[in-house]
Amino acid sequence: MFRSDFDGKISFMKLVVQRVNKAKVQVREKTVGEIELGLFVLLGVGQKDTQETVGKVVEKLLKLRIMSDGQGKMNLSIMETTKEILVVSQFTLYADTSKGNRPSFVRAAEPDLARDLYKYFVSSLIEKGVRVATGEFGTYMKIEAELDGPVSIVMSNE
Repeated sequence: MFRSDFDGKISFMKLVVQRVNKAKVQVREKTVGEIELGLFVLLGVGQKDTQETVGKVVEKLLKLRIMSDGQGKMNLSIMETTKEILVVSQFTLYADTSKGNRPSFVRAAEPDLARDLYKYFVSSLIEKGVRVATGEFGTYMKIEAELDGPVSIVMSNE
């Protein structure tokens, strides 16, 4: 789906997508992002991700049919419902725990690239008409989320 030359693997940002009744992010005891019914997305950016990758991932996320319809079935996309997404950058999604007990993050993007693609991801969602709330990139955050379902989807090529 998305091509990369990194170890011959396909490049696809890592996302954890959770359907929530509400979610909020706090930094230093201050709420910086908050949504009601919608999606809570943890976004991991890899070394080989690009703006093209972001565009394709955003399209996939917006079409993902995990929102409930009138009968409680997962038949609707976020675009057909609330259009609210809380996005938090999380490089730890790229943790490699295959060797030893200390996770390695060598496949995570460097901070400058990750920040740029995170901002591009958010702006791409906004351009599509989504109300986006965010955390603060590179900052310690406290997150509260009331999961709905629970519905949790991992979007990754691994």
